[in-house]
Amino acid sequence: MATEVKEVNQSFSDDSFLQGAKDCVPTLLGYISIGLAFGVVGVTSKLSILEIFLLSALVYAGSAQFIFAGLYLAGAPMYIMVITTFIVNLRFFLMSLTVAPHLTRYSALRNVGFGSLLTDETFGVAITKIGREQYLGGRWMDGLNLTAYFTWIAACVVGGLVGNWIPNAEAFGLDYALVAMFIALLVLNLANVNKRKLMHYLKLIGCVFGSLYILSYFMPSHLAVLLSTIIVATIGVLTEK
Repeated sequence: MATEVKEVNQSFSDDSFLQGAKDCVPTLLGYISIGLAFGVVGVTSKLSILEIFLLSALVYAGSAQFIFAGLYLAGAPMYIMVITTFIVNLRFFLMSLTVAPHLTRYSALRNVGFGSLLTDETFGVAITKIGREQYLGGRWMDGLNLTAYFTWIAACVVGGLVGNWIPNAEAFGLDYALVAMFIALLVLNLANVNKRKLMHYLKLIGCVFGSLYILSYFMPSHLAVLLSTIIVATIGVLTEK
């Protein structure tokens, strides 16, 4: 009986806001470095600190924010910026579909909050937890998402403030931090699956590279990435056992 009570208490502990915040910590270095880099890019793209803050708080997507800054500097029309940002961020629809079945016990409004603050990194942490425990808690998701959200905003604003002293973010390797973080999340996720599933996932990763290589000949790279993701994700769902 004592063991059962201890296991129940542990499950509640794992569902706490604080535990979600702790599980977010390994990704924060990536948020901070990429956020600082965006702040620098935003300043050099003639964005004000207020505009950098609003982009970080409302768009809240690193790749889309970098693209927006580049398009803004190039003088692109607003509708081009909106459409491009929408296309780049369509991947979050697929991520939300993956996480949603584990959060159906919460209200629609609560789920809107979970989905609105979901990012590539928090999705990676959440999907690792699902693979390990087959469970997601609302308080844990709030801790994970809000820690990432406020860290990102703060990093972007600080990057904008010190942008005049960091003229070249690439010289510090900040441009590679996001890639390194994705690799770490992938390895962490694959480490928790059995051999049969691991081989299945590795085949799907190969399919992603193959389809991306082929599609890049026929369309822009951002569309090729999106379409490759949709195709291989569909294949993964149909072949999952």
